Amino acid sequence: MRHIATTLEWLESTDDVFRRIKPATPSPHLVSYVVLIDPHAKAIFLGLHRLAGLHLPMGGHIEPGEHPLAAARREASEELGITPTFDVVGSQPLFLTRTTTVGAVTSHMDISLWHVIRGDSTLDYPLDPGEFDSGQWWDLTPDALPATDPHMPRFIRKLVGLLESQRSQ
Repeated sequence: MRHIATTLEWLESTDDVFRRIKPATPSPHLVSYVVLIDPHAKAIFLGLHRLAGLHLPMGGHIEPGEHPLAAARREASEELGITPTFDVVGSQPLFLTRTTTVGAVTSHMDISLWHVIRGDSTLDYPLDPGEFDSGQWWDLTPDALPATDPHMPRFIRKLVGLLESQRSQ
């Protein structure tokens, strides 16, 4: 809830929310994550991001004037080579985070909207080699993840809770 409140305050104070100059201007700026999930296998697909050195969902910066959902569609196409299906939890972001980036780039603040898309853990997804070294499916278990986004355990707990409530209905 703290991330949402802080983000709402930021949005009320500016309309300068899109990255215009790589890597970090302005900071903060908006990002759309595209989290590939196989809900039946209870698995998440993460790629080893070249710049961050972390296992991350696909995604990227939202272009000036671009809607976050359009950015999620674009990123799924560019980085996974697929047309995304938003039927796991819907097309609205499931999660919002504020994260100071790490890695070889200038440190800055990303405001990330986490969109969930359906995947199939029996398939290989050829990741964009300019962005990722490799990709792998992981169990939806927060304690069993590799080095990843610091908010990933909270995201997984929220996602698993939602999936379990959908199953019980």
